[in-house]
Amino acid sequence: MKVLYAIQGTGNGHLSRSMDIVPLLKNMAEVDVLVSGIQGDLSLPFPVKYKCHGMGFVFGKNGGVDFWKTFYKSNFRKFLKEVNSLPVQDYDLVISDFEPVTAWACYLHDKPCVGLSHQAAVLAHQAPKTESSDMVGRLILKQYAPVTEQYGFHFKSFNDNIYTPVIRQQVRNIEVTNKGHYTVYLPAYDDARLIKQLSNFKDVKWEVFSKHNKKVLKHRNITIQPINNEKFINSMASSAGVLCGAGFETPAEALFMKKKLLVIPMKNQYEQQLNAAALKSMGVPVIKSLKEKHEETITKWLNNDSIVEVSYPNETQEILDRIFKQHVIELIPQL
Repeated sequence: MKVLYAIQGTGNGHLSRSMDIVPLLKNMAEVDVLVSGIQGDLSLPFPVKYKCHGMGFVFGKNGGVDFWKTFYKSNFRKFLKEVNSLPVQDYDLVISDFEPVTAWACYLHDKPCVGLSHQAAVLAHQAPKTESSDMVGRLILKQYAPVTEQYGFHFKSFNDNIYTPVIRQQVRNIEVTNKGHYTVYLPAYDDARLIKQLSNFKDVKWEVFSKHNKKVLKHRNITIQPINNEKFINSMASSAGVLCGAGFETPAEALFMKKKLLVIPMKNQYEQQLNAAALKSMGVPVIKSLKEKHEETITKWLNNDSIVEVSYPNETQEILDRIFKQHVIELIPQL
């Protein structure tokens, strides 16, 4: 039996989750992998058969999505060509982690497509919502990668189709310590802005991982370094706390490591606003930006050692077994 597993390559969350999912899938079927997107930083430990441009988003430098660069780097004609040329009919099962080329190819060919993503969970009726309604953002989340069936991951299991996060084995097995520094991952801010704001906390050692720099820089109590998977995980595991955007994988991994967490959702990014609402409901502090008016909240967070307790068991195989049983049972009746 043949499976196509498609990954959204904008950012690193979907890519990191695939590192656990793909090896398990390969034990169950013949698997081809597709990745689309233009801003991923991780090298995958398995072959990628299809590399597509897709329809990704470009991070800005002031706390949000850069819509101009996103529009400039998008190529709708190329996207349509990728959709029309992808042979989804050749596969017994298609799984999409919020990946649009595969989802729309299945839609056009009337082919079932199973969504296995965090985005499937944030829109669930039981998941926490923001105070303000973002109709455009909600529309993008619903129509960006349309699927016929959805299974989701969230910070908590809000219904039967929502599971707790996939925590990579690399993270599950790492030794967790506290060497006193704070790990920072805010890809929507440029290095100059981060240095300016974090310098106000002179007694804190900051380890910043940047999408905007290719070499290591040091500025007093701040170290800026390019994103490196091994170094980033080691930094988080040995940190006193994590300051990051309101994405999914990084906050989930920080919570799993029992690190205190402070998040800043990206502007004009509805998914991150929903994530922030869920984290806030769990007791994680949330601020809107790095502006000076939020320095008091950051100071309180630095001086507070309380953490949010979570339980994230390894359910990845269970999820895949459920998908196979419900969607391809006639092909593999032994499941």
